[in-house]
Amino acid sequence: MTSALTAARENFHKDLVDRHTLSLSFDGVASNADSSQNTSKAIALRVAQDLAAQAIPKKLDGQRAGKQFEQAVEKFLAEIFPAFKSLRPGNWTIENVGGSRTEYQISKYEPYTHLADLASAIENDRTLASVLGNSYEISPDILVLRAPESDETINRNHELVDADSGQYAVIRRANQEHSIVHAIVSCKWTLRSDRAQNARSEALNVIRNRKGRTPHIVVVTGEPTPSRLASLALGTGDIDTVYHFALPELIAAVDQTNNDEAISMLHTLISGKRLRDISDLPLDLAI
Repeated sequence: MTSALTAARENFHKDLVDRHTLSLSFDGVASNADSSQNTSKAIALRVAQDLAAQAIPKKLDGQRAGKQFEQAVEKFLAEIFPAFKSLRPGNWTIENVGGSRTEYQISKYEPYTHLADLASAIENDRTLASVLGNSYEISPDILVLRAPESDETINRNHELVDADSGQYAVIRRANQEHSIVHAIVSCKWTLRSDRAQNARSEALNVIRNRKGRTPHIVVVTGEPTPSRLASLALGTGDIDTVYHFALPELIAAVDQTNNDEAISMLHTLISGKRLRDISDLPLDLAI
């Protein structure tokens, strides 16, 4: 029988193909390929073919493709992550906030509620604005949120908490009612140098500006070129891990190119635990 995780991965790819996020041109160029690079085109074509992408007259513009990729990742996580309650109990919500840039979404949740006051202060103080700039801003694509628990739930099997202790822990609804940011997921349908840098900068803001535990900080991408994946995945200290939308298919495509540099780089990223498949993400979020 097909596992729930495998089925969710198949549904994820079907969504990308059916909505033409992943598509082919009539001359065989995949929608996530860099048309100016032969290696990118060759790898992306093989992956697209393996996932049964369709040829269409014109690929989606970059903004629409990026938005649909966010929606597909959100749908995938919403379908499968709550099913892993045996590993990570809780009341979970997956929220796509990428289209709400005009609102400071993350300040609605712990451990970032203090940023709403900071944003308000900066708006009213030019001196403060000139000093801090946008160094505090965090504009994620997808948030994985856990609701705080009632004392009744916490004490279900044993009397673990009472009014005398644990009075500041954010997991207790008796102390506060904001959902807690468990993970921040950045979605990049393709990668260019500026997009990689933006993802790193935002990850550092997530780390610096928290008042509590650091959430998981991950990137999901459809980029086919190993060198561009390396620009984001190599190194540690900011992003936990980069997840590819179709890693086994990517491995097969890169190995077929006979490009020693690309093959070596891709396998370095994988063996170095810097690049994983989209299907690994729900399990990693359960840690």
